Amino acid sequence: MRSVLLLFFLAVPVLEVWVLIQVGQVIGGWPTVLLLLAGSLLGAWIVRREGRRAWRNLQGALQSGRMPERELADGAMIVAGGGLLLFPGLVTDVAALLFLLPFTRPLVRRFGARFLARRVDALARTVPGAGSPFGDVPGFPFGEARAPGSGPVIHGEVIREEPGAPGPREGRRGLTEH
Repeated sequence: MRSVLLLFFLAVPVLEVWVLIQVGQVIGGWPTVLLLLAGSLLGAWIVRREGRRAWRNLQGALQSGRMPERELADGAMIVAGGGLLLFPGLVTDVAALLFLLPFTRPLVRRFGARFLARRVDALARTVPGAGSPFGDVPGFPFGEARAPGSGPVIHGEVIREEPGAPGPREGRRGLTEH
């Protein structure tokens, strides 16, 4: 994973410079600079507008008592899109618009959910004795359905402490309450 991130952080600036050179050769230097500036201004306006909308939707979901899954994902994508706008270049501006525009965000959200589910599922399979964390969710498209309670059994002991009574460590070490 680290090598992929390293490659990404090395390749993106090179790609940005190459695209800027190509666009500059086609439309000229000053129009390319104006295009970058216009993209930044438009992106900042979209971030403000969509950020406010996402905040209102999040508040509405919380007030209605439902889990704000979509609203939280939209908020995260708006923050990510705003972060991508901070990098100068056309490639990151296009990627930011995919995160920011209301008609492209559902596609990115769906792709991101599938990617994360596969990643978590693959990581869970590396733990000995653990199955897919999504196996307990009926109909989840990335895991195998299991009957509830058919997972591994973890034996343990429940220790209940009375309020105000010294805990097991306090009694052994001779600590007192002040």
